[in-house]
Amino acid sequence: MLGSTHGTFTTDLRARVVACGEAPPVVVHGVTAAPGDVDVSGRPLHAPVPDLDRFFRPESVAVIGASDTEGRPNTGITRQLLAWAERVGARLVPVHPTRASVFGIDCVHSVGALTEPVDLAVLLVADPLPVIEELAETKVRFAVAFASGFAETGETGAAAQERLAAAVRRSGLRLLGPNTNLNAFEHFRDDLEGPAVALITQSGHQGRPVFTLQELGVRLSHWAPTGNEADLETADFLSYFAGRPEVGAIACYVEGLKDGRSFLLAADRAARHGVPVVAVKVGRTETGARTAASHTGKLTGTDRVVDAAMRQYGVIRVDGLDQLQDTSALLARARRPQADGVVVYSISGGTGAHFADLATAAGLELPALHQAKQDELHQWIPEYLNVANPVDNGGHPVGDWRGRKIIDAILADPSVGVLICPITGPFPPMSDKLAQDLVDAAEATDKLVCVVWGSPVGTEAAYRETLLGSSRVATFRTFSNCIGAVKAYLDHHRFTASYRSPFDEAPRTPSPSLRKAQALVRPGRRLSEHAAKQLLRAYGIRVPREQLVTSAAAAVRAAGLVGYPVVMKASGAQLAHKTELGLVKVGLTSASQVRDAYRELTDIARFEGIDLDGVLVCQMVGRGVEMVVGVTHDELFGPTVTVGLGGVLVEVLNDTAVRVPPFGEHEARSMLGELRGRALLDGVRGAPPADVDALVEVVLRVQRMALELDGDLAELDINPLMVLPRGQGAVALDALAVCR
Repeated sequence: MLGSTHGTFTTDLRARVVACGEAPPVVVHGVTAAPGDVDVSGRPLHAPVPDLDRFFRPESVAVIGASDTEGRPNTGITRQLLAWAERVGARLVPVHPTRASVFGIDCVHSVGALTEPVDLAVLLVADPLPVIEELAETKVRFAVAFASGFAETGETGAAAQERLAAAVRRSGLRLLGPNTNLNAFEHFRDDLEGPAVALITQSGHQGRPVFTLQELGVRLSHWAPTGNEADLETADFLSYFAGRPEVGAIACYVEGLKDGRSFLLAADRAARHGVPVVAVKVGRTETGARTAASHTGKLTGTDRVVDAAMRQYGVIRVDGLDQLQDTSALLARARRPQADGVVVYSISGGTGAHFADLATAAGLELPALHQAKQDELHQWIPEYLNVANPVDNGGHPVGDWRGRKIIDAILADPSVGVLICPITGPFPPMSDKLAQDLVDAAEATDKLVCVVWGSPVGTEAAYRETLLGSSRVATFRTFSNCIGAVKAYLDHHRFTASYRSPFDEAPRTPSPSLRKAQALVRPGRRLSEHAAKQLLRAYGIRVPREQLVTSAAAAVRAAGLVGYPVVMKASGAQLAHKTELGLVKVGLTSASQVRDAYRELTDIARFEGIDLDGVLVCQMVGRGVEMVVGVTHDELFGPTVTVGLGGVLVEVLNDTAVRVPPFGEHEARSMLGELRGRALLDGVRGAPPADVDALVEVVLRVQRMALELDGDLAELDINPLMVLPRGQGAVALDALAVCR
């Protein structure tokens, strides 16, 4: 059924599509979306944005299970909550059945005895379920459950978590946790200025490096430790932070996603607002995925699909917590680049050459400075030193008035958007003056100035006071983190400058092809090649002229109609790999060859015990570039579309690119650009250029099929798709389809 629930999409995120009619409203977290706000399969096209203001800045906080008995865990938590409530201006209400007061504050004996509105309830209890049910009567807006022993422990815990989630849905409140911690109630410095980093983590400890950015002068505005995400999830906080005016970047540590679609909607909202999202996503390896699941009970997803989906929506994926820290800090504070050019400026030719090699290999553009600019620099730098890029000053000029002149001259070049100065070690007083010149120049320009302070000590005044004391210089400790962060910075601004939301291109109403396709679907069955090609025909994808026959005489007649030479293939729902069994005959040019081929094909099928629906007599298509286009279902994101080199190369080279629908023509062409064998489509060794436009059109039609038959189509494999020379189109020579 077209609108059926499957995978990780829950029923409250899906609307039903009736045949080819309009979708009814869909309810997402209590927000009703109009039919135009859902796609053809009934999924929402805009991220729901929960109002979390009263979570982070409540007027009143109830602490259920509050304690002031020294040595008890609840006492330490209560003490921290008291300090936090005072900082945010909230009134704290202790709730305990046997205590008259906690830390001198009168206790309420039960949740039911709360007489005033409460914005946030913190549950310091082993089993939060009964308390959630009580809170439903008090109209509390938010609750936090620290208790563990839920989905992270296995099936029994997962069932308990589902009961908790169901109670939360009935209550109308929003829940953070379970299996979360106190990170949301940390002490955030209020003496720092500028755009802030907002932090989302599923493991509190993994957010510590980003939190400590405050000690380096980087502002942090929020920390959302999502835990098991029985209710509030990463996507909710991502959507909320994307609209906060103080947030310059969002840093995420993600072990698993509750729902892939929700995450992409939230990432889309961030991209629309131009807010960079930097994420560590666990699960690149089987071991990492297994460990993450045991920690939070989340699906980690197929990593290559996760990776592609994040890139599709501009999420910057990094591997290390140090990279998360450095990249999010840079993106939060740096202004929009005025140019893409990067200049490396150093006091050592070796340092400059080394850094330039690494930067170029990473994809940064290091343009040679114009001759006039080089002549200007040689006023202060000896003629024998290179000043094209990297710029080598030889050392001595940094110690006097020439140092600042050089920096200002480089930054004045219109092709330069970023200046990077690697200082591999301190050499006072010259390094002190160099650091100060860089800081002063950064204050006088809108361009990005980066410094790599390579000293392993990190206690030098030039580093601790001069560089870290500047809000305009981005300071790093390693070459690789600097290069990665600068590349992410330039890529992000290029991405957002031309961003068009994929959800704006999603089909809202079914195409005429859908009704034809639904008649061909066989629930729970694999389709024969002939039936799979009929499915392609329904969506306007070209297939060879062919006829399905059940006798040798019919095969001869079909060959005459199709036109010699022909290809003959056995057709049956059981057949996935026909060539290996000898069930394909190519280049038949006469009636006798066709008759013999028919008998041989049916004899082999009979011997192998394969049921056929007939034999296909097919047009023989000219040579081109063999590609593969397919659809598979990902447990997190639903249908995904793959394109790559086809034929036998698909198994040998595994050269493919994947995207999560919806997407438009630009993204389809980007998929082709990711292929290692992309040059084959341009024509190599005298071959003519292939019809790339036709290939892109097939990818888009397959995407439409994937969206409209979501819930009906489990897998589609067009291999090979023969892409003919430019202007001649593309033809699906073979196809496999599996229905749900």
